[in-house]
Amino acid sequence: MSRLALVLASLVSLAAGGCRVEHQAHAEAAKLQVTTPLRKDAELTKEFVAQVRAIQHIEVRALEKGYLTGVYIDEGQHVAKGTKLFQVMPMIYQAEVQKAAAEAQLSDIEVRNTKLLADKKVVSPNELALAQAKLARAKAEVSLAATHKSLTALQAPFDGLIGRFRVRLGSLVDEGDLLTTLSDNSKVWVYFNVSEAEYLAYKHEHGDDKPAEVKLVMANGQLFDQPGVVETIEADFNNETGNLAFRATFVNPKGLLRHGETGKVVMTVPHKNALLIPQKATFDVLDKKFVFVVDDKDVVHSRPITVAAELPQVFVVESGVAENERILIDGLRKVRDGAHIGVDFRQPADVFAHLEVPAE
Repeated sequence: MSRLALVLASLVSLAAGGCRVEHQAHAEAAKLQVTTPLRKDAELTKEFVAQVRAIQHIEVRALEKGYLTGVYIDEGQHVAKGTKLFQVMPMIYQAEVQKAAAEAQLSDIEVRNTKLLADKKVVSPNELALAQAKLARAKAEVSLAATHKSLTALQAPFDGLIGRFRVRLGSLVDEGDLLTTLSDNSKVWVYFNVSEAEYLAYKHEHGDDKPAEVKLVMANGQLFDQPGVVETIEADFNNETGNLAFRATFVNPKGLLRHGETGKVVMTVPHKNALLIPQKATFDVLDKKFVFVVDDKDVVHSRPITVAAELPQVFVVESGVAENERILIDGLRKVRDGAHIGVDFRQPADVFAHLEVPAE
């Protein structure tokens, strides 16, 4: 081999060696971030579509047949208990009261006359008893006629808001016809449906003696300023949907909530002493979630985990990884099971503090 060839071979060997050294240095510099799970209390917020119902909501219907001769309120008006709402033509019933009163007066005269005769032994005691029975029946007819007359004037049975009118002044209404509605919304009942799993979790957390406090997000996205309390759970699950209805009660002092509104009930589910990992530390294989666990020799091993709950940017882990085990949180696509990596350990508190939404 000529001297020139030897020089060229030496240069190529040096260049290759230099590349290997540079590549090795680069590989050693490329470390992946690793942390451990964080043990702390966490809260899971769940939202449920809700319907608002007034604590009392009734239909106001005509109790007697006749023409509507008086409308004393307006739609949307707040009325007090006892306020006169409608008047159905009372003249016929007034005449019936007068007729029944006249019959009662006549029967009363008959009783007095018969008593005088009975005292003189002119008529038998049975005649007196018959006259007294006629008087009692006449008085009952007076009471009945007065009751019919009173039913022509409709009054509010409780404080509330008047709904839309179904009739107008002068309308001929029949007994039972719908006139309007009346709603007491000083308190409201808010109904929402939960799944079977959510129901079981609720009962596990709250039992029978610890009602949950909830919040209501209104249709405009704003939070209602009063908290609510879950007071009632429906008896049976819906076989078609698999859901169970909950009912929360909200005080409504300003009358902002109305019967028929919609919104979202927000329920907070606490997880005491939960084991948390960042969502970015996981990857999916089919329908299971995995993490890369880094052993004491800096070798990664894929491991399935069970997720108990999902928080913003965070998973609550039920099983699969321990609190003191290191997990890979960066470069998951760059490694394979059994690979040796460079480790850049980060404290879990620091990692969670720099997530997009901190776990609180």
